[in-house]
Amino acid sequence: MQLTRHVDANATLCALIRSLASGPGFVDTHLPQVQVVSAYDYVASSPQIYEPSLMVLAQGSKLARLGPRTLEYGAGHYLVQALSVPFMCETFATPQAPLLGVAVAIDRIVLGELVQSMGRAPDQAIKAQTPESMTSAVLDEAMRDSVERLLRCLQDPLDSQVMGAARVREVLYVALRGPQAGVLRALVEQHGHFARIAAALNHLREHYAELLSVEALASCANMSASTFHEHFKRSTLLSPMQYLKRLRLLKAQQMLIGEGLGVAQVAHRVGYQSTSQFSREYKRHFNRSPGEEQPYLSLT
Repeated sequence: MQLTRHVDANATLCALIRSLASGPGFVDTHLPQVQVVSAYDYVASSPQIYEPSLMVLAQGSKLARLGPRTLEYGAGHYLVQALSVPFMCETFATPQAPLLGVAVAIDRIVLGELVQSMGRAPDQAIKAQTPESMTSAVLDEAMRDSVERLLRCLQDPLDSQVMGAARVREVLYVALRGPQAGVLRALVEQHGHFARIAAALNHLREHYAELLSVEALASCANMSASTFHEHFKRSTLLSPMQYLKRLRLLKAQQMLIGEGLGVAQVAHRVGYQSTSQFSREYKRHFNRSPGEEQPYLSLT
């Protein structure tokens, strides 16, 4: 009986997502914090980066590889992307059984307000000093129901305008009561290293095309350069400059594919002084030259 209820609930989520997915890939909704995602074919493992978010899948599955770790998540799990970290992503979908999901942005201000209202976490919710930046959690009934209410709200522009923020808040609240509460709380722990690294990553995402140094980033995190470097690598599995390079290349790919811009123009826009250096590093990372990219909507 319980399995039947879960199958019916997933079917409802799928129908609600389909009604909002005007095309493949990530599609904006009436709320800037929420996107729906769909894919209709298998997508081989490729470099990706997500904004901090909860990724709930109603159908299909994804395989995420982050360093030595492999995470598989689908209709029975959701992904908690606490930090915006580059990873390898493989998508499993077919035209008959497409991947259907919804991504809810993690707003650290809202998260902080919720944590303050909820008070001190129980001991069992407190994890290691440096939590995993990407984790998966079981899609339990509470999370499924809150996501369904959010998706129903998104069907109507007025509902979204009046009730949307509350529905997003509810999803984050349910996540804070779930098995990955520790990593979400760590994001807003003002004096914690994890929250400081999150602040530096936010600065990186906003200023990736500018000249940046480890010292400047450490200053954003209110850390010494050596302490910052240590905790940055522990949280992202990359050095700050390795992270910056991958972020620039991933942003460049989005511009080449999504906007159809020229190689030299893209190289300049993501912060490269040399187009030839950009092309070499792009080919090394993606196994194809930037000129080979064709404009289309990315399905990953």
